[in-house]
Amino acid sequence: MTRLAQRIARIKPSATLEITAKAAALKASGINVISLSAGEPDFDTPENIKLAAIEALKAGFTKYTPVGGIDELKEAIIGKLKGDNNLSYEKKEILVSCGAKHSLYNLSQVLFDRGDEVIIPAPYWVSYPEQVELADATPVTVMTREEDGFKLTPELFKKSITLKTKALILNSPSNPTGSAYSKEELAALADIALEKGIYIVSDEIYEKIAYDGFCHTSIAALGNEIKKQTIVVNGVSKAYSMTGWRIGYAAGPADIISAMSTIQGQATSNPTSIAQKATIEALNGPQSELARMVVEFQKRRDYVVKRLNAMEGISCYNPQGAFYVFPNLSRYYGYYTPGTTPQLINNSTTMTGYLLEEAKVAVVPGIAFGADEFVRLSFATSLENITAAMDRMESALAKLKPGS
Repeated sequence: MTRLAQRIARIKPSATLEITAKAAALKASGINVISLSAGEPDFDTPENIKLAAIEALKAGFTKYTPVGGIDELKEAIIGKLKGDNNLSYEKKEILVSCGAKHSLYNLSQVLFDRGDEVIIPAPYWVSYPEQVELADATPVTVMTREEDGFKLTPELFKKSITLKTKALILNSPSNPTGSAYSKEELAALADIALEKGIYIVSDEIYEKIAYDGFCHTSIAALGNEIKKQTIVVNGVSKAYSMTGWRIGYAAGPADIISAMSTIQGQATSNPTSIAQKATIEALNGPQSELARMVVEFQKRRDYVVKRLNAMEGISCYNPQGAFYVFPNLSRYYGYYTPGTTPQLINNSTTMTGYLLEEAKVAVVPGIAFGADEFVRLSFATSLENITAAMDRMESALAKLKPGS
């Protein structure tokens, strides 16, 4: 029997990727499954970005680049951070990686160590605690409340801090809830982080997908002192529908960025050359396609939130950003499935299994995000698919029978 490293026993597979693969397999077998599990826009990468990659190919830009990205891309990222976020960085403070997830992994490896604690507000993106675990540090999950907009309050933050606390991971707008922090809310958290000397890992991958006029603020922009304690992580996957291009980046103190580059140099080397050229065009080129995408996402969000809140016993927070909803379905826990051999619905895993089996709708169990009362639905699919999925879900939930 193969003896694997002990660390792998602590790590769970990505639930989102697992559900998406299961839905794809069912579709391939001819079953009409509607997948609301994938965390990627259903829009194509804008044409100008694809053309930039083609031009790079034609020009023979297909060789190794510097580990942390080409200077031209770093300059585009610096321009983006200055123009969009009022943040000033030098090239030595920027690292380009193979996606924002890669940036976060590199960061965990250089910043966290055995004995460190990292505060992660829940519901959280599935990879945050796993990456902390892989660094031999301890994830400290702090449950937020739906009535607080799923946001970490200063009071909760203070209560979670110990002498071992090294960092706080903040995701705004958030996956899976779509909640987003105002400038004032971030300032209150920044004050505590400064007082206690805690790093902020600010995941801003969904910053451009925001609704109802919400204006994203980067916590690093709230002052020079908090900027010194913040590592901003972002990328082009979500905003420019470039999930498969695998380009993310981090901006932060030069010593941390240099250490991350060292890790990257021994793991993957440089991000894909042609994807880097395409990203320059994404950041510097026209932004009209992004605006059009956000308008369509907001239409879908409005529809799905209205439909879910109209279903008996379901509450659904209205997200300010990203392209997910996170409805509370726990009212149906303790119910049984229909049929001759009823099965008990007692958590988000059995609920998602039932919805996939009965409704042929794939969603992600909330337990994967640290919140078992909920499930996550992505509205990064057509309104036609969303409408059909809501009809199927409503019908399937109505079939559940209360326990005796």
